Amino acid sequence: MNILLLSCKTGGGHDACANALKEQFEQMGHSAFVFDYLQLAGEKVAKRVANTYVKTVQRAPKLFGAVYRIGMFVSKHSEHSPIYLANKKMAKYLEPYLKAHDYDAIVMTHLFPAETLTYMKRTGITLPPHIMVMTDYTCIPFLEETDCDAYIVPHPALQEECIARGMDKEKLHPFGIPFSPKILTHLTKEEARQKLQLPLEQSVTLLVGGSMGAGNLTKLVKNFSKHPQATHVQLVVICGNNQKVYRKLSKICLADSRFILLKHTNEMPLYMKAADMIYTKPGGLTTTEAAATRIPLVHTFPIPGCENANLTFFNTLGMSVSAPDAEGLVDVGLSLLESEVEQERMRRAQETNVSRKTTQDVAEFILSMVQKSK
Repeated sequence: MNILLLSCKTGGGHDACANALKEQFEQMGHSAFVFDYLQLAGEKVAKRVANTYVKTVQRAPKLFGAVYRIGMFVSKHSEHSPIYLANKKMAKYLEPYLKAHDYDAIVMTHLFPAETLTYMKRTGITLPPHIMVMTDYTCIPFLEETDCDAYIVPHPALQEECIARGMDKEKLHPFGIPFSPKILTHLTKEEARQKLQLPLEQSVTLLVGGSMGAGNLTKLVKNFSKHPQATHVQLVVICGNNQKVYRKLSKICLADSRFILLKHTNEMPLYMKAADMIYTKPGGLTTTEAAATRIPLVHTFPIPGCENANLTFFNTLGMSVSAPDAEGLVDVGLSLLESEVEQERMRRAQETNVSRKTTQDVAEFILSMVQKSK
């Protein structure tokens, strides 16, 4: 079968989820293609949207949070949001593209293409099975105004929230958030460390800022550098694509042998396997990958909006811990690192709530939808 995976480059999670499913489909012997559908309107449009999102998150996170809250209000009080009206214009590009390519199913890991396909469906255009994959642990604004054939929900507990927002219960399938099959590597911690040239005997902790280097990494690193109990920890700091954060952290990390400073890496599954603990902002994908790895998890500062919901969801179910400031985050992390009992309790919570079979289950479900449609 031939599967189209539509995403947008507003944050790394949507692409990561789409690429995870691509890996899974290809492992199962099928073809899959990941595509930033805004590219259909031209590369300039796609870059403008992505850059606006990234710059707003990096430079004005409070503004981003305010826009999110306004979006939630509009979502609850409007039949057709401005997002829907904007994205329906993409139909003039997407319709001829779909006619020119033969896809058995369309999977969306972003709201925007789901809005476009909803408009196309309502205007009578024939479409293959199309499935929306939620990538955060909440029902994001405007999701309820889409009309997909199925929705992959991150957790059974979120179904009621979706239903309360007007979504069809029969279309909700709580398999979880798909993550890269590479997370399931059978390497031991020692083998992963040898590959990454990390110390075998020393405790290793990851400090991750996501694809945009968000999460106040600079504050976190500064507090670790001066904390008296952090002298025995090897800290791997991963900045993503944020050059400004990298330059700031270079001044601290390059002068302190406890720190290993990286930019973007394609080896996150290996680093998670090698580490004893991870600090990360509560993005849906990295958080899910950490839980699937069964690694002790400390959530840092969220990007205001759906990441607040992710943090609350994980904290409430015992899958992570957090604190309101950098000093507190260092304290709770070091405390967790010293308590085997608390680490095991967290792993059990992760095992209960995040299935390692999620990506395979989602792929098999999508393939079964295609077979039924034929």
